[in-house]
Amino acid sequence: MTRLLALASLALLAACGADGPPVPPSQAAAEAQASGVSISGQAQIGIVGGNG
Repeated sequence: MTRLLALASLALLAACGADGPPVPPSQAAAEAQASGVSISGQAQIGIVGGNG
């Protein structure tokens, strides 16, 4: 029973916003741009076949 209580307490603590208070999406986008990190790329998928 003690282990279950400890595990439940740990789960609640982990879900408690340990990284800080919630940030609105518009503010989060501004913070991401301010960090100077950007991700871009291209992906393709398909089937290539031939007779020969």
